[in-house]
Amino acid sequence: MEENEHENDALWGGRFEDAPAEFTQVFGASLPVDKRMWEADIAGSKAHAKMLGRQGIISEEDVDAIESGLDRVAKQIEDGEFDFEIEDEDIHMSIERNLTEDIGAAGGRLHTGRSRNDQVATDTRLHCKGLATGLAHQLLDLRSALIEVAEREFGVVMPGYTHMQKAQPVLFSHHMLAYYWMFTRDFKRIVAAHDAADSLPLGSAALAGTTYPLDRQLVADELGFASVIPNSMDAVSDRDFLLDLDYACSVAMMHLSRLCEEIIYWSSDEFKFIRLSDAYSTGSSIMPQKKNPDFAELIRGKTGRVYGDLMGLLTTLKGLPLAYNKDMQEDKEGVFDAVDTLSDSLAVMAGMLRTMTVRRDSMREGAHGGFMAATDLADYLVGKGIPFREAHAIVGKLVLECEKAGKTLQELTLEELQEADRHFEADAAEAVDIDKVVARRTTEGGTGHEAVQVQLKLAVEKLREDVAKADEL
Repeated sequence: MEENEHENDALWGGRFEDAPAEFTQVFGASLPVDKRMWEADIAGSKAHAKMLGRQGIISEEDVDAIESGLDRVAKQIEDGEFDFEIEDEDIHMSIERNLTEDIGAAGGRLHTGRSRNDQVATDTRLHCKGLATGLAHQLLDLRSALIEVAEREFGVVMPGYTHMQKAQPVLFSHHMLAYYWMFTRDFKRIVAAHDAADSLPLGSAALAGTTYPLDRQLVADELGFASVIPNSMDAVSDRDFLLDLDYACSVAMMHLSRLCEEIIYWSSDEFKFIRLSDAYSTGSSIMPQKKNPDFAELIRGKTGRVYGDLMGLLTTLKGLPLAYNKDMQEDKEGVFDAVDTLSDSLAVMAGMLRTMTVRRDSMREGAHGGFMAATDLADYLVGKGIPFREAHAIVGKLVLECEKAGKTLQELTLEELQEADRHFEADAAEAVDIDKVVARRTTEGGTGHEAVQVQLKLAVEKLREDVAKADEL
């Protein structure tokens, strides 16, 4: 029998004489990617059916049959007994086909007043709201871990760096809280991505709306959407909310990568600032002594793929005319990959932070190198009435002499200081005391003990506020 003699049983097959070739069916199918949206699809179909019944478009008997049938489909999927067939093309057609086989004509009435265009957009938005909510809670957990470390290690002094050169001593807690605020901004971006997805497209049909008397607000309320999208063409073609989620994931991965970079060199023999738990390290196949920060390196490496997910979607969308185009089938895979990658990375990072050992003595020793009290020594001279630029030059020459003599600023005698400038007195030793150098940074947001205590309190309050916000998503 020739191929064109076969019945074309695709749900859209009425227009076509020939069945799709096997290869093009596989090439055109999105089912392997979008089947994870089955819960959103069933929820959207239930809400649509309920609205059709309320509006008198289908009978209440049909509504009951559809809801019961969809419940059976959901149970089959949950129990792993549902057959996902590539011929169904996507999750929406797969569920509808199985529903219709189960309940008959009532299943065929479910699609009244909707298109796959607005159905797909609705399912994607509903699913992405859930994904964003999950990421928001994970970011809260990571921020909690950073606060735990900052509180546990309060008072530990470490070298702060600019240009990867030792600059000024800081509290390790202050350093950890810098990342806390980064991930606080990431939380805000993820919530914004959730809110960007929080509008209903269903009821827009293919692109122009429908002649059926649909109640879109009823469906929005049923599905928990905050609003209804006012333009039917925009509703089916907008994927900005996916870009927002991709972007939020990319920035969060960038912040994770920065922290991983520091964890990697902090755990090295050159720094010895931290020791990673065995659970978050690996060994070498040839060198018995090795303990590698592989999981930090993996997070750093995976950042690139998330950037690629964002760039891929931007490129896919950049030349599309209104309204729907098949190109947009490529919108979900990269976003799902970005979300999955960030989710896994957040879980690993939270565990890595909670289980790492801070080597306090090594950090403190590192804080004495690099002439990091030089600014305070210059400030000491300013306190004696010397202009800062002149004081800067005096201390710069002292540093040069120390480098030549192999000394630290703390090792200079009063006589050596006074040779550089007569204004130095016995109390100059306090100016270069590392603990006092740190403690003097009392301005708001500074690294001094008092300032960091205030910052910790603020961080805890912000975390509590954001926990309440996440619970409302």
